[in-house]
Order: sequence, then structure tokens, then C-alpha cells
Amino acid sequence: MSDTTQPHLKRALGLTGLTLFGVTYMTVITVFTTYGIVNKATDGHLPAAYVVAVITMLFTAGSYGAMVRRYPVAGSAYTYAQQSFGGGVGFLTGWVMLLDYLFIPMINFMLIGIYLNTQFPAVPAWAFTLAALLLVLLFNILGINLVSKVNMAIIALSVVLVAVFMVLAFKYALGGDESVSLIEPFTTGSGGIAAIASGAAILALSFLGFDAVSTLSEEAKRPRKDIPRAIVLSTLVGGFFFVLVSWAGAIAYHPDWTKLSETELEAAGVTVMNNIGGEAFTAFFVAVYVAGAFGSGMTGQVSVSRILYAMGRDGMLPKPLSVLNRRFGTPIVAAVVVSVFALSSLFLKLEAVSFMISFGALAAFSVVNLSVIRTYLFPSGGRREPVTAWRIIRYGVLPFIGFCLTIWLWSELHPETWIVGGIWILIGFGIIVIVTRGFKKPVPKMDFSEGDPTTQQIDQLGEEYPLNPR
Repeated sequence: MSDTTQPHLKRALGLTGLTLFGVTYMTVITVFTTYGIVNKATDGHLPAAYVVAVITMLFTAGSYGAMVRRYPVAGSAYTYAQQSFGGGVGFLTGWVMLLDYLFIPMINFMLIGIYLNTQFPAVPAWAFTLAALLLVLLFNILGINLVSKVNMAIIALSVVLVAVFMVLAFKYALGGDESVSLIEPFTTGSGGIAAIASGAAILALSFLGFDAVSTLSEEAKRPRKDIPRAIVLSTLVGGFFFVLVSWAGAIAYHPDWTKLSETELEAAGVTVMNNIGGEAFTAFFVAVYVAGAFGSGMTGQVSVSRILYAMGRDGMLPKPLSVLNRRFGTPIVAAVVVSVFALSSLFLKLEAVSFMISFGALAAFSVVNLSVIRTYLFPSGGRREPVTAWRIIRYGVLPFIGFCLTIWLWSELHPETWIVGGIWILIGFGIIVIVTRGFKKPVPKMDFSEGDPTTQQIDQLGEEYPLNPR
């Protein structure tokens, strides 16, 4: 039996809190993080790229929902692949996921420093970055309830900004001398569908919120019921606002993106705001953007620390990563490791990191789609439920479509991204070799066999419990 006296993750989140967590992780104003980069790739057709991305992510969100009903525990795609295809595939999936989860807090801390430095040039950017990093670490150690409350305030600010931006954008566009095409931003443009797919591939990083929700399964009050709903809801809500905001920006400001410098592309959000609303509105945008980056960095660190916690708990990474703070029930060692790693954000470029995040995200998404097919239609041990037309569609056709769409977008990433991603995968394979002593030992894996005490505790929804790997 599990030792319930040990510290463990606390069940505190309902459907609203989980959905807000996912939406905050995606943060509506993240549209402006890669605004210039994707507009250049799509020749100004960012809304079309978001539509393709939303469609792809909805299929994948459905697959996440199906898997979390079967395995409502921390670990996300790592756990799902592990239980479907074995410990080796599970670890490699989780290892690739670390690319996006480790880079997201880094990007947000870097952006906080850059944007605040534009308003307070006397203070170096690194000081703001370090302060944000330490504050996020403190919040995550204090517990998930505090993170959830801060998320609500950040979402409220983002909604206000989006509403004002929409009004100003349409007023600016419709009040101009030139005719405005409301439909043109949703077409493929001169670059064709390939350019749109390339842009959509980058935008995969915008939808990591629903994956992040799945990492909180051990902190949800009703994981099997609320996590799947929150995954789909956060994808729909976030996707809707992404399309809406990018559309408003496209009809109000459409320069020749190929002629802008790298610096101008990275700061395209500030340029758009200043062009539409002037300096005062730009200052408001910077303030809300920094708040959104703080929220995204905070939820990003929550998610990756839970993944490291799960891997350390299973013995695939050093055991200290699975240490929980006895007072707050949070993975304190994992959170500190993420914060230390995030310091390297000062040496990276936005475009390169964006591609790497999308590489990890799309890889994990494709494996999760396959995991649904394996788990529900071809389960290990030969135990199968009656095959019906609905079951084939829900657990076969839909996840297969999701798999094909994610692979399509994955193939559109830059070749350099595949080189770095390939090296990262090889490092993960090397870790497996070391842990298994040259494949002489099986890869550690959590046991979810029928009758297992862990499974029985999972079924008691709302109960706090520790998960002990076998």
C-alpha cells in the first residue's frame, strides 16, 4: 500500500481553475510573441495560419482528453506514451517535451526583461529577468492555489487589452482611405498552403496550454471528468482569441514583412500597437504583455517541474527531482532546476527558440494521437472492449487525423530545427542506455494494472494521494 504520510501533490483545482490555467499558459497576447516571424513566413496571412493550427490542435486536444481519462496522473504525454508503448518510448517522448517546456519559461523571462527595459532604460534587462524568475519560483513553491488566483487577474488584464485593441484596430482600418478586405487575411496568399503550414507549425507553441492542463491531473479535484473538458475548452477559447486578435491586426497593419529587420520582426507587437493606438496605448500593451509573460512563465514552470517530478519519481532522472516540499506539497527541487536552466534565456534568439518549442510540442502531440489508437483499439495484454463504429471513429479515425496533421506541420519546420532536435533525442537515448545499463534492465514504468492500489486511489476522485512507481 502507498504511504499516505509522505508529501504529495494537493487536489485543489476544479474545471474553471484548470481552464484558466490552460488559457493563461497560452495567454492571448502571445499572438505578438511570434507576430512578425509568422507574418513574414505567411506573407501577412497570420489568421489563416492560426485557423490551420486551431483545427490541428482540436484533434490533438481530443486525444489528450481520451488519454487523461485512462491515466489521470502527472506526466502528460510522457505518461501516455509510457503506458501505451513502453518505458523507452515514454521517456523519449517526455524528453522531447522538455524542449518546449524548458524553453517557454526562458522566453517569457527574457521578454519581461526586454519589454520592461524599454520603459525603464536605467534598469538593465537582466535585473528584471532575474526578479521575475525568482518571483515565479517563489509562487510555485507556495502552491498551485496561489498560481491559480494570479492567473485570474492576468486573464482579466489580457481581456481588457484585447477588447481595446479590437476596437482601435477596426476603427483604424475602417477609417482609413484604402479599402479593407476582411477575408483576405484568411486566404493562402502568394506563398500557398505550404507557407500557411510553415506558419502554423511555429504557432504550435501557442497551444501548449492544453498539454499543460494534463500535467495537473494529480492536482485536479475530478481529474477524469474535468481535465478532458478543460483541455478542449482552453483550446477553443485560446484559439478563438488568437484568430480574432491576429485578424484585427492584419486588417489594421499590413506592411511588407519581408523588408523588416530581425529586430523589427521580434518587436512587431510594439510596432502594431504604436501604429494603431499611439504611445499611451503602447505603454499599456507593454504592461499587460509583461503580466501575461509572467503568467505564462509561471504556469510553464509549474508544468515542467511536474514533468521532471514524474520522471524523477520513475527513476529515469535523478531521484531528488521527485522531492516534494512537505509543507506546500510542491516539487521544490524540480522547480529550482527549471529556474536555473531558465537563466540561459539571455543567450538565445526568439526565432530559434520558437522553432525548438514547436519541434518538441508537435513531436509530443503526434505520439499522444498514436497512444489513443494503441490504448483503446490495440491494448497490451489482449483485453479489448467491443468494437463499435463510434469507438473506431472516436479512438481510431479522429486521433489518426490528428497524427497526420501534426506530422504535416512538423515537417514544415526549418532543417536546422531537426538537427538540434535530433541531437536532443540522441542524448535522451543515451540516458536510457545508462539507466538500463545497456538495456540489461527494463526502463522504469508506473504500474497501472487492475487492482493496483494506485489505480484504486485514482478512482477515488477528489482524494489526495501519492503515486509510488513500481
